[in-house]
Amino acid sequence: MRKIVLLMHVTLDGFVAGPNGEMDWIHVDEEIFEYPGKLTANADTALYGRVTYQMMDGYWPTAADEPGASKHDIEHGTWYNEVEKVVLSNTLQGQNISNVKIINGDVAAQIKELKQQNGKNILIIGSPSVVHSLLEYDLVDDFWLFVNPVLLGQGTPLFKNVQAITKLKLVANITFESGVICLHYEKK
Repeated sequence: MRKIVLLMHVTLDGFVAGPNGEMDWIHVDEEIFEYPGKLTANADTALYGRVTYQMMDGYWPTAADEPGASKHDIEHGTWYNEVEKVVLSNTLQGQNISNVKIINGDVAAQIKELKQQNGKNILIIGSPSVVHSLLEYDLVDDFWLFVNPVLLGQGTPLFKNVQAITKLKLVANITFESGVICLHYEKK
């Protein structure tokens, strides 16, 4: 069975965005970019909410073609263009977008079906509303949390709609020079 793998930047106090969606507190650099590359190599599907999908689709399809594109832009842009994209959205319903499957309605059943299909992992990058939906149905298998050394005090929480105790096993922790810590947990 395919795993759903979450890759998310989070503040020390558990927020993934500020009160107005701000993400300017997220620290990324070449050292940190090595880890998403490892995750994308093992994933052939990207799972997004509409807002994150539109943000990603506004940048990644041509990022590798830009003059002076970084190693990360080339690698992630290539991956983005090759993988199937699944978008949870009511507003995109009925649209025919190349290499994109739109899911609405019974999200739990459709995601469970997606997990049963042959293939590599399904990777969620960002998309807090999708994470909240999947946590409600206990569908996230791996958590790669990049904990940034900042407190927001308010905003969009990472963990919402958790319906039952979910025990996790710490697989790895990596401390970066910037002070960001990556915590990799698997569901027990």
